[in-house]
Amino acid sequence: MKTRAFLGNIAIALLSAFIAVIVYSNYFQKEILNTPGVEEQKQKALDLFEDSNQVNYTQLPTTSSGDVMDFTEAADKSIHAVVHVTSKYNLENNDYYSNPIYEWLFGEVQRQPSVSFGSGVIISEDGYIVTNYHVVENSDEIQVVLNDKRTFTAKLLGTDPGTDLALLKVESSGLPYVAFGNSDMLKVGEWVLAVGNPFNLTSTVTAGIVSAKARNINILRDQSKYPIESYIQTDAAVNRGNSGGALVNLRGELVGINSAIISPSGSYSGYSFAIPINIAKKVVADIIKYGEVQRAVLGVSIFDVNGDIAEKYKLDKIEGIFIEDVTDDGAAKDAGLKSEDVIVEINNIKVNSTAELTEQIGKYRPGETIYVTVKRDNKRKQFEVLLRNMHGTTNIVKAAESLSLLGATFEKVGNKYRRAGIESGVEIIELKEGALRNAGIKKGFVITRIQSDRIDEVDDIKKVLNNVGVGAEIEVEGIYPGGRYMYVYKVKVEKVE
Repeated sequence: MKTRAFLGNIAIALLSAFIAVIVYSNYFQKEILNTPGVEEQKQKALDLFEDSNQVNYTQLPTTSSGDVMDFTEAADKSIHAVVHVTSKYNLENNDYYSNPIYEWLFGEVQRQPSVSFGSGVIISEDGYIVTNYHVVENSDEIQVVLNDKRTFTAKLLGTDPGTDLALLKVESSGLPYVAFGNSDMLKVGEWVLAVGNPFNLTSTVTAGIVSAKARNINILRDQSKYPIESYIQTDAAVNRGNSGGALVNLRGELVGINSAIISPSGSYSGYSFAIPINIAKKVVADIIKYGEVQRAVLGVSIFDVNGDIAEKYKLDKIEGIFIEDVTDDGAAKDAGLKSEDVIVEINNIKVNSTAELTEQIGKYRPGETIYVTVKRDNKRKQFEVLLRNMHGTTNIVKAAESLSLLGATFEKVGNKYRRAGIESGVEIIELKEGALRNAGIKKGFVITRIQSDRIDEVDDIKKVLNNVGVGAEIEVEGIYPGGRYMYVYKVKVEKVE
């Protein structure tokens, strides 16, 4: 009886379910399908997947006309002209690797050369290559590898720590190169490509936009007394090894030399910085023509105008660069500029920060004339300014002239001085009439520091002298071979008549 009752309940349940399905199929589903708009919505959904033209990937950049942006032409024009730079240098002057007691007991340690890597950009078919100064600093040997795997030994023609640029040369012809663009015409929001060798991954291209211009990040202040920092800021991914690589626009034109990143980890964190190519072009031309970068100066002390300055001096607008003081016998003072003037234009190009001002002045040489527009008593005035060099004259400075101010010939110290406890420095091998002799320094003196800057190479002396003017007093520190004491001399830099 119990079994029959159980089976009966199952039969009733199945019959009820069957009736429910019939009722739903013939009434409720038909009513839903007949609801206005449902069929149209279903058809639209089908059409969306059937018609691929209606599917858009929002992350793809497009032009103003709606076409998908194409980076291939720019990449093809630049990637073959970006080289891998290998810089080899000895660590014999590094105090960390020196152990006099160990060497006295066991002999001189054979030091292995250290190697660093970066990128460079070929800018002419006959082998001129631009890279960063910090990529080849203190190099004893430089090799470059092209995108087609050819390897060359490069000659270092010149450097400019003030812009973090260096010029190399390889002996070849018919090389691929990148044409110069115009960094002044580059706009915030414009697409750019960064081409280089991050982490030794050769021929790498990344894309981004220009996120800011004339950015000063204070990275060169320890390299130069008169740095020019007016970087192009982008969000194109740049990492270690990209230094010295190319920043190109979508036409494949070179608009910058990648140089730095801001990163708490040492790797790319969203922002990268490139030297404007209009600055690099002038540096390259100077090195090729003169062997030394020609730095022109206005002769002013300046800072950016802000709200406090505008209020204090009753300026009608927060703009430009405020002149705090003008140098006696400087270019600005001779032209008629005064303290409390506000510089707003250089050759009719607006400048609104010290970075923009130094970028514009950095394009010119001593002896060239520029037009400076200022606001004085809130009225615009334009002045014709004849630019001067670091020494206060309008002359072009040749590579050897800065050293001639000291009246000496120099040579980097060799291993023979290690036994005397002199790890590094520059020896005076010939002494003539001039600043060093006048200060009491004798032949054979080894200069180790000038103005607290370490001197390892003869070029280090040039860099210091290029940052001071004639008449400046500098501190020269060093030691005589075999001597026990360090000497510090006060040396007045002056012309030799």
